[in-house]
Amino acid sequence: MPLRNRLSRQRALCTGAAALTILTAGLTTAAGLITPAGLITAAAVPSQAETDPLTGPRTRLAGVWVGTEEVPKDLQILVLAGHADSQRMAGSGTSGAAVDLQGAAPMDHRMRDELFWNQKIRDAVVNQGQRRGLKIRGYDPGQLSIARASDPRTNWSVARRQSALGDYVLEIHFDAYRPHGYGSGVIPALNRKLNRVDESLANAFGRFPRLFRGGLGGPRRGLSILEIGMLEGTLEARLRDPSTREATIEAIAERIVKALWRGVRPERAKPPKPQPMIKSGPDPESPKPRTLPHPATAEQD
Repeated sequence: MPLRNRLSRQRALCTGAAALTILTAGLTTAAGLITPAGLITAAAVPSQAETDPLTGPRTRLAGVWVGTEEVPKDLQILVLAGHADSQRMAGSGTSGAAVDLQGAAPMDHRMRDELFWNQKIRDAVVNQGQRRGLKIRGYDPGQLSIARASDPRTNWSVARRQSALGDYVLEIHFDAYRPHGYGSGVIPALNRKLNRVDESLANAFGRFPRLFRGGLGGPRRGLSILEIGMLEGTLEARLRDPSTREATIEAIAERIVKALWRGVRPERAKPPKPQPMIKSGPDPESPKPRTLPHPATAEQD
C-alpha cells in the first residue's frame, strides 16, 4: 500500500480505478464459483482468525472502531481499482513478490501487478453484486497515468463527488509483500460516520486503524480502502496460476459482495440467489457496461 508523493501529486495514498460497470471497461463474466482442489471458498472465513486461508494474514494493527450507522437499502455502491490512475509514477502500487523477489514477468507490462489484480477483483465484485441485486457499479479513469490529483477523472475526484451524493465508495487494493505489508483489512472513509457496510467488510477482512498513517488521502475524500491481502505466497500463487486464477478471483469477490450485502441488508441472512446474467454488446463474451459521463469541469482538490 505505497504512499503518494505529496510534492508531486498531493496525494497520500494512490487510489485507483479501472472499469466501472459505470464508466468504461468491460466486465468479466461471473459464472458459478468453481472450486479446484485445495482452494478455500468465500464461505470458509474464520471470523476472528489472524491468518485467513484464502487471503493470508490479517492486519495486526489496532483497529478499534465499530461501524453502526444504518445505510439505505438502495445504497449506491461505487467500486474503484486502486492505483489505476498512477502507473509509472509515484504511488503506482506493488509489483508483488513474484515479480520483485522471484523475477517473474509482470501480468501486464503497462501496469504493476497490484493494479492488474485490483481491476480483476473490481470487475468480479461489480458483476456478482449486480447479479445479486445490489445497486453497484465500477469506475475506470480511462487513463493509466493522470499527473494532477484534482483532475476530475482521478479516483480521488470521483470519490469526493460521489461520496458527497451519499454513495458508498470502495477502493480495491492488494497490500505490499512482507516485510513492507500489513495484511488484509479495511481503512474506512473519514468524511462520514462509520456505517454497517464498513463494519461488515471489517468482519470479513479485518480492520486497520481509522487514522492509519495519520489519515490517508483517499479516506479523507470519502472512499473506504479494502486491502484484500499481501501480494505474496499462496494468495499470489493462486492468482497467477491459470488453473486457479478465476476461481480465486471469484471467491474473493464473493466474500466482498456478501459483506456488502450484509451491511446494506443486515436483516437478511443470505443474499438472494443470483439471476442469470443478461449479456449485451457486440461481443457476447464481453458485454459492454453502462457508463457514467465524465464531468464537464475540473474539480479542485
